[in-house]
Amino acid sequence: MNAQHPSIAIVGAGAVGGYYGARLAQHGHDVHFLLRGDYDAVRRNGLVVESCDGDFRLPAETVRVYDDVSRMPKADLVVVTLKSTSNDQLEPLVGPLLKDESAVLTLQNGLGNEDRLAELFGARRVLGGMAFVCINRVAPGVIRHTDHGIIRLGEFAVRERTERARRVAGLFNASRVKCEVLDDLRFGRWQKLVWNVPFNGLGATLDLTTDRLVNTAEGLALVRQLMEEVRAAARADGVDLPADLVDANINNTLSMGPYKSSMQVDRQQGRAMEVEAILGEPLRRARAGGAQTPVLEALCRAARVVDAGIRIRGGAELAPA
Repeated sequence: MNAQHPSIAIVGAGAVGGYYGARLAQHGHDVHFLLRGDYDAVRRNGLVVESCDGDFRLPAETVRVYDDVSRMPKADLVVVTLKSTSNDQLEPLVGPLLKDESAVLTLQNGLGNEDRLAELFGARRVLGGMAFVCINRVAPGVIRHTDHGIIRLGEFAVRERTERARRVAGLFNASRVKCEVLDDLRFGRWQKLVWNVPFNGLGATLDLTTDRLVNTAEGLALVRQLMEEVRAAARADGVDLPADLVDANINNTLSMGPYKSSMQVDRQQGRAMEVEAILGEPLRRARAGGAQTPVLEALCRAARVVDAGIRIRGGAELAPA
């Protein structure tokens, strides 16, 4: 990866990719965005970020956007922010962007994304990151950032803080995005699932915002039980998460207000949900390791039913459960 002036490709520039890519571009980095539905709007109006850390706009004449990967330059760093439901497109969308020494950083939700990228492009290229951010796309080319924003990233192939990981984190830290390097990426993945499983899962199946889940005794008890089951699943997968993560995640959620998780937004907008990456893969690893996770299992089944209905209405092919 070019350490001085890396070329950066954002693959899947929705809310998450659009925000982090825009921050990098705002601070002078060479960023290229691969867009889908918002391509025409961004070409016409630029990219607008309404942020609790300061609003800004990338003018149309300066933002580099593409609707065809074949027209993009090869990149030193490819940041993958596709929904995991589009992982069947990783090879045709990421492959053409790679040089011999290109790095690939996935900021996708859930488990298994790094594994798939490693299968396709080699484990040595792959880094994974967790984006702890409250963010939504509110209109074509308009992103609203309401809280948090830190990224924690690490190498997939080795459990150590490499110089490459530090350089990637440095790009974000120099662009008003706090970024930390992890010793163990697997720990970070499971750590984020302590929040993602209950709030994405329950948000999607019950169609409830985070405040409605934590501000009732029944909802809070259910959230806590799911968080403890995630800790049990992580132990079964060889990762020991501290008990205080449960209270820390609940306290952080209390400050968010009526936040809609990404899976709740997908449900409301009739899009396929990230059920397998966020719920299914943790459940499979729990079963493989002998952990008992009955509430997670029931939640995963319910989410699959909701997701199947969305896919049928949208004419999409059902993925195997």
